[in-house]
Amino acid sequence: MSTNTDVSLSSYDEDQGSKFIRKAKEAPFVPIGMAGFAAIVAYGLYKLKNRGNTKMSIHLIHMRVAAQGFVVGAMTLGMGYSLYKEFWAKPKPK
Repeated sequence: MSTNTDVSLSSYDEDQGSKFIRKAKEAPFVPIGMAGFAAIVAYGLYKLKNRGNTKMSIHLIHMRVAAQGFVVGAMTLGMGYSLYKEFWAKPKPK
């Protein structure tokens, strides 16, 4: 029995960097949401030492809510942008 391993699909030919760039061009608010999430997590870790009398659990809850809020906001803006691009920004056929 012989197996054919020469099957080439375009999605497998793409490396991770070019796939991320292609996806970012299709949905620009996804990398913005990822960057915002990472920034808020980094800020939360930085402020962890200087949280004062705030309990650890309260600090972590605030950081989680801030990060989730940023991501949900970026997703909402992305949905609005894609709706605008698809329905309102299209040239009308004459």
